Amino acid sequence: MARLFGTDGVRGVANRDVTAELALDLGTSAARVLTARQDTGERRPRAVVGRDTRISGEFLGSAICAGLAGAGVDVTDVGVLPTPGVAHLTASTDVDLGVVISASHNPMPDNGIKLLARGGFKLDDAVEDEIAAGLGAVWERPVGSHVGRIADHSAFADRTYIDHLVAAADQPLEGLRIALDCANGAASDIAPLALREAGADVVVINASPDGRNINEKCGSTHPEQLQAVTVASDAAFGVAYDGDADRCIAVDHTGALVDGDQIMGLLATAMKEAGILAHDTLVVTVMSNLGLLLAMRDAGIATVQTAVGDRYVLEAMRAGGYGLGGEQSGHIINSRYATTGDGILTSLLLASRVVASGRPLADLASVVTRMPQVLVNVPDVDKARADADDGVAAAVQAAEQRLGETGRVLLRPSGTEPLVRVMVEAETVEEAEVVAHRLAGVVQERLAL
Repeated sequence: MARLFGTDGVRGVANRDVTAELALDLGTSAARVLTARQDTGERRPRAVVGRDTRISGEFLGSAICAGLAGAGVDVTDVGVLPTPGVAHLTASTDVDLGVVISASHNPMPDNGIKLLARGGFKLDDAVEDEIAAGLGAVWERPVGSHVGRIADHSAFADRTYIDHLVAAADQPLEGLRIALDCANGAASDIAPLALREAGADVVVINASPDGRNINEKCGSTHPEQLQAVTVASDAAFGVAYDGDADRCIAVDHTGALVDGDQIMGLLATAMKEAGILAHDTLVVTVMSNLGLLLAMRDAGIATVQTAVGDRYVLEAMRAGGYGLGGEQSGHIINSRYATTGDGILTSLLLASRVVASGRPLADLASVVTRMPQVLVNVPDVDKARADADDGVAAAVQAAEQRLGETGRVLLRPSGTEPLVRVMVEAETVEEAEVVAHRLAGVVQERLAL
């Protein structure tokens, strides 16, 4: 049976896969599991619940608040707040559980439920499985004065999170014009306020959420509007968030994209120069561009690679005591300030670096020269045999020998579909395409269903 929790919580189509009934039961089970693991003393357990701007978040948020309160937990409902904002509150206030109702960059019909333990970190797989196993369990529910209360503290939450963000900007940003695409999501109010309070001149687009337009042809997955507005407004650079603002990508003053790999590269080199990059190490995933790995090697920065998913990046950071990590998609985790990816925080750190260096973002991002990357999906194959087939292994070895140190091959079975992803990086697009399609042909032949 497939796990209820994926790499980023429970996610699916709202009101079909992620229902009010499921949210209610998850709230109840999470309250019982997590509070049983923690000693809250004489006080009642506490939780904070936030959401993005999807219309379905309203009824799902109400349901999970009801489940928590019905299990004896006092709930602070902070309304619309970015995922990292909820994580910050969970880490910095005396609460035992954080909950985010969001499907991040997914289309509006989707939604999801993410759970955070005390301290603001995502739950371990074993804890998630225990919560899933407890759904629908029969138990003696609290009654009378022992049930929880639900309070709205959205204004306090916004102010606390904005103050935290502004404090991270160690340079006044006066005179710096930044274009923001808020994806009609959770960043729509918070991001412009935080950057303006830090001193920036902010040009804002897609910050009018109506419950239905989140991520719709905007934000980090559709940066075309931002590219045009950045150039037209003569901004120093632009930033696009996703629906829950736990990640961002940037564009320079010419409108050229600056992805998560380039952002990590420029931040890592700046932190190393300042002597604050823990162990002179950056944590990345296996999908990070080879150009980032080569640039970090040249800068004297070690890289640790993990499986795809920001939770795995964070696990490696915590295990090794590293301070910076992230994904090509723009999830950047800086453990000095946050327990999760934070797009707004990243944009403030980028702005501070531009001001402190006196260099444009295009120049700073050039520390990473991206290698051409080709990705081919091979459908209708037995992905379980991808790592065990001798013929596939021989083809991968031959491809790696052909590419040498200026190329890279990665075979990755899909987590949700019967397909294998073949990724090849090389000095030229033509070389990457030749190698990728040749290897994809071997995968199709050897692993055919």
